[in-house]
Amino acid sequence: MSKQPKNQKDQNTQETDSVRADKWLWAARFFKTRSIAKAAIEGGKVHHNNERIKVSKEIRIGMELTIQQGFDRKTVVVKALSNIRGGAPAAQLLYEETEVSIARRELISTQRKLHNLARPEHRPSKKDRRDISRFRQENDAGYAQNWSYHDE
Repeated sequence: MSKQPKNQKDQNTQETDSVRADKWLWAARFFKTRSIAKAAIEGGKVHHNNERIKVSKEIRIGMELTIQQGFDRKTVVVKALSNIRGGAPAAQLLYEETEVSIARRELISTQRKLHNLARPEHRPSKKDRRDISRFRQENDAGYAQNWSYHDE
C-alpha cells in the first residue's frame, strides 16, 4: 500500500460536472451522514421536477430539488457541486433556497406556533365543564331537529 503525495489532488476534490445525489445532499449538510441521505432519497423525501429521484441520480448545477425534512419542505437550486463535506458556511454556498420556499416555511412555522397558543393552560373547572356541556347539548339538539331523517 503506497501513500499519495500531499500535494496531489485526490478523486474527491476534482472538478466534475455532476455528483451523486446522496453525496451532494451530505456535502450540502442537509443530512448528517450519507446513509441518512440515502434513506431519505429512497423514502421519497427528495424530488426533482416533482418526481422522486434515485440515490445514484447525477446532480448538476441549476437543478431544482425539493427536500422534505420533518415538517420542513425546502426547494433549493443547486449553485455549486461538491462531494466533500465542508463547514456550514461552505455548504451554504452549494445551494440557494427559493423565495417561495422561504415564504412557505415561514408561514407554516407561524401557523404551528399559533396553533399551540390556542390550547388552554389548565383544565376547565367544574363550572366551566358544566357550561361546555350545556352549550353542546343546546347546539346538538338543534342540529338533530334540522338534519335528522324523518319518515313521513
